[in-house]
Amino acid sequence: MFKKQADMVTEVRENMRGGQGSVVLESIFTPQELKGRCRMFSRIILEPGCSIGRHEHDQEEEIYYVLSGKGLVDDNGQVREIGPGDAVKTGGGEFHSITNNGNEPLIFIAAVLLFN
Repeated sequence: MFKKQADMVTEVRENMRGGQGSVVLESIFTPQELKGRCRMFSRIILEPGCSIGRHEHDQEEEIYYVLSGKGLVDDNGQVREIGPGDAVKTGGGEFHSITNNGNEPLIFIAAVLLFN
């Protein structure tokens, strides 16, 4: 399946998961298109000062892969700096959050994979 960026669904969520500001989610492929154990495969944009609040993943795992920008990720209680080429995986009841603490957009791919 080939898909042009213009055909990808984009939405803006305010204060996502209790975070700050706006989060832009561009669905690369929707769950219906994937027909598998992936409930989200998106490019996410966080402008400076914006964040996705702390949330848990149970019976699934979420992977972030940073394309550009920098930020702070709380990986189950351990806060780390994150930047281009870095990745984080959270699942099995663990939690995470991510904040753009830089001066440019933080852009990353997010995939949520179901255990069953």
